[in-house]
Amino acid sequence: MDLLIKGGRLVSGEPADVLVDGGAIVAVGSHPGAVADEVVDAAGLVVAPGLVDGHRHVWQAPLRGIGADMTLPDYFVAVLGRALDAYTPADAHLATLLGAAEALDAGITTVFDWCNAAKTPEHLDAVLDAYATAGIRAVVAHAGPGQEAAAEVLAGLRGRVRGGLAILGPQYGGWDDSARQIRLARDLGMVASMHLAGGFGAEPDAPLTRLHEAGLLGGHLQLVHLNAMTPHEARLLAESGAGVTATPVVEGTMGHGASPYTRFAAAGGRCGLGTDVAVNAAPDLFEPMRDTVRRHRAETGTMAPAGSVLAAATIDSAAAIGLASSVGALTPGHRADLVLLSGLAHVRGDVSSALVTTAGPADVHTVLVDGQVVKRAGRLTSLDLPKLREAAVPLAILATDH
Repeated sequence: MDLLIKGGRLVSGEPADVLVDGGAIVAVGSHPGAVADEVVDAAGLVVAPGLVDGHRHVWQAPLRGIGADMTLPDYFVAVLGRALDAYTPADAHLATLLGAAEALDAGITTVFDWCNAAKTPEHLDAVLDAYATAGIRAVVAHAGPGQEAAAEVLAGLRGRVRGGLAILGPQYGGWDDSARQIRLARDLGMVASMHLAGGFGAEPDAPLTRLHEAGLLGGHLQLVHLNAMTPHEARLLAESGAGVTATPVVEGTMGHGASPYTRFAAAGGRCGLGTDVAVNAAPDLFEPMRDTVRRHRAETGTMAPAGSVLAAATIDSAAAIGLASSVGALTPGHRADLVLLSGLAHVRGDVSSALVTTAGPADVHTVLVDGQVVKRAGRLTSLDLPKLREAAVPLAILATDH
């Protein structure tokens, strides 16, 4: 056995050991006689699935905080204009390393990277090389020119880093291009992701209606934001199995509208969560979970259990990006992507609600990806986060110096 996480407590409250071999969870429960090459002492810690960030523009990590008051048009000019245009492959490599380090530090073990930075084959190679170094699990969703050629490369990826497509979609791009890109992703066994507002009603040319009628909705498609989604659209998406991901902190900060979480849940869907952009949001999933709890309780008029939202940042987020069979749950057969949290030893019974409402990055004690310890006792093991932040300072100037 490669690894034994000993003496911890599951989110559900039960004391348990976790046995890991070959990067996968092989057993969860009481194993007093278990022997392993490495033992992680989890006494006093809560053992949870690693968090899954279903929508993150990882390359924007160096720009953290520069857009607290940006409107969407401001963002297009400063971030998708000045900063992105100036990024070299070396910049993309550094930015990806920084974004991965910030994610791991916050207990995020998987990111769906909506990768605008893969502007050329050289940029894509730099991004993939950064992920090979970082130790995080990632779906690199290629956006921009040369997507067909990049798709062939990304479709061949196996293991910790996989490929996907990031497309404009029918709201922001042409219908023919969108349909072709969605079919390409489906044919290659990848997820295609798009930003979409929703709220188009039953008009025959509404994007969601057209996608439904063309047979393009399904588990190969992830839709992000959907702040104006109608109940009818929510039912269409839930029935189709398409992934839905909300980024409530950024959506609220930039005035996109109310999170679709409650509407999608009412239709039988299960919404994932993402951090989106670091220009105006923290690079962790704790505040998105809390924002979701507050709004869901307000919209339903109930005291819905806060702990139920943990699924949105783990297994439901994994499902929305096509990884539910391998990550997002403490289940034998799943990859050993785990987070050990401190500060909750005094909470009796199920700790999921306490985790969602009170935990934060400072409570992330230990993190594992594929059974490898990437953060131990509060410190990243192979990435130097302060040095990466210092090295990336000049990249922020690309967006702010004008």
